[in-house]
Amino acid sequence: MAYIFDEVWVNNGQLVVGDKNINPPDALGKGAGRVRHSAYIEGPLQVGNSGDFSVAEGTVMIGKDGNTNAPVSLHVKGDGTNAVYIDGDLYVSGSTDTGNKGRLASRFATSDGLPPKAFDIQHPTKGEGWRLRYVSMEGPEAGVYCRGRVKNEKVIRLPAYWKDLVHTDSISVQLQPIGAHQDIIIKRWDDEFIYLQAQGGLPINCFYHVYAERKDVNPVLVEYQGNSRYDYPDPNFSEDSSIPLEGRNFKDPNYKFPRNTYTI
Repeated sequence: MAYIFDEVWVNNGQLVVGDKNINPPDALGKGAGRVRHSAYIEGPLQVGNSGDFSVAEGTVMIGKDGNTNAPVSLHVKGDGTNAVYIDGDLYVSGSTDTGNKGRLASRFATSDGLPPKAFDIQHPTKGEGWRLRYVSMEGPEAGVYCRGRVKNEKVIRLPAYWKDLVHTDSISVQLQPIGAHQDIIIKRWDDEFIYLQAQGGLPINCFYHVYAERKDVNPVLVEYQGNSRYDYPDPNFSEDSSIPLEGRNFKDPNYKFPRNTYTI
């Protein structure tokens, strides 16, 4: 039995909203083969509070429920495997709480086995067909460095924030004279300056590298018992920790491991 009201019609349990001459989509079947209790709407569909959208922002718009105060706008119950399938990009403006599978799990597993913090770009000189890959320095400490050149001065000025960032007694310095041997020595250092001296008071001209261990986080425990990185004994640094990121204490005194570098 069929019922037709303007451009809304029902035929054997199938609902169609659209021009009266429109045919239901092939996916819902036709005639005796139609999918019973199915529905087709030609234009956008909005569900929820009427004022949640001011314009048609999508083919389907789901807002908050104004009647039963349902806690979520969309709840999908599938069979547990690929319950939601999206053919195209997904944009999420809020946070997500998900596991991973398929290609994503494969990418995670691959990246876990590679050196960390790599970047891989098209080669800036050789161009297309060539790649340039850099990997961050690794070592047995939470280390930082600064580098540069000293010319006609006797001090290396450390970054102003280093006094709060690094252990002064972990600082080490490398110098490379430019142009000629100058017998440069390091007289002393503090949390602001590295003081230099050259033979016979000659002008200093050199490159420098300064390294230090951070003090704003607990020292790295280089060797520990475990079968995977998730066994690291400080849960504040674990990727699968139950501690939310905003609640983590990277200087937790319960996990203050021994320092890794002393230079005094």
